[in-house]
Amino acid sequence: MDTAYPRQDPRAPAPREADGGAHTALTLAAPRPAPRDHLLWSVFSTLYLNLCCLGFLALAYSIKARDQKVAGDLAEAQRLGSKAKCYNILAAMWALVPPLLLLALVVTGALHLSRLAKDSAAFFSTKFDDADYD
Repeated sequence: MDTAYPRQDPRAPAPREADGGAHTALTLAAPRPAPRDHLLWSVFSTLYLNLCCLGFLALAYSIKARDQKVAGDLAEAQRLGSKAKCYNILAAMWALVPPLLLLALVVTGALHLSRLAKDSAAFFSTKFDDADYD
């Protein structure tokens, strides 16, 4: 028994539109966001963090990712954007970690030298009795 509303006679022909075509319903998935190309980050890496040309590589992959995104190949754009992100991270680490390590070494060296200077000053300021030299 059909309980659909509104009730129609099953023998009646299917309703047609004014132009003579029938409707087709499509269910569309939620649109995926476009893959990121990290172009701005790559430009920054190229200008400021371009040690060993890692920033330039990131910029090249970012431009390729943007070209693929415009061409409609989202899978390739995602892959190239991921490579650009990796090169940006490498460029940032390669440019920022060594100076931070050098700074840490300078600070610990200065602290060690100040401790040595304080100990040597105490050694040279020791007073001896005249009886020790007899």
